[in-house]
Amino acid sequence: MSIEVGNKVPGKVTGITNFGAFIDLGGGKTGLVHISEISDTFVKEIKDVLKIGDEVTVKVMSIADDGKIGLSIRKAVDKPAGEVTRPQRESKPYQKSSAPRSEGSYSKGRSSSSYSAHPKEEKKGDFDSLMSSFLKDSDDRLTSLKRNTEGKRGGRGGRRG
Repeated sequence: MSIEVGNKVPGKVTGITNFGAFIDLGGGKTGLVHISEISDTFVKEIKDVLKIGDEVTVKVMSIADDGKIGLSIRKAVDKPAGEVTRPQRESKPYQKSSAPRSEGSYSKGRSSSSYSAHPKEEKKGDFDSLMSSFLKDSDDRLTSLKRNTEGKRGGRGGRRG
């Protein structure tokens, strides 16, 4: 089988480094599987997953002009239809804590509303109103931050003794 981008080819692990594993593809060709392309799960130590001499099936991801071949083991594994290659994190709205805050907290006096990581899902409003709301919140935070740090740095209104 020829080595072309997109092809799945058998190979043998010939070397392991801290950033990936070298795979002998036969015919004098060697490619690299980056550590992020070894498994769908997090791999801290490659030696825990692969050993020199292991037979693996890899998918050819790239072939550089200088002959370097980029490979992937995790993309060579056939997955059932609809299954995601990497586990997706559920996006939950960011909930403001109901725990009491210290006096110097930037959110003092704010209502306990919830913020979403995706503003389009949370509020249906025109861009201008969303932007003005953001700017107001930003100005409030900056004012509170300046007020709380001036006394500590000896700026205007700081304690004198």
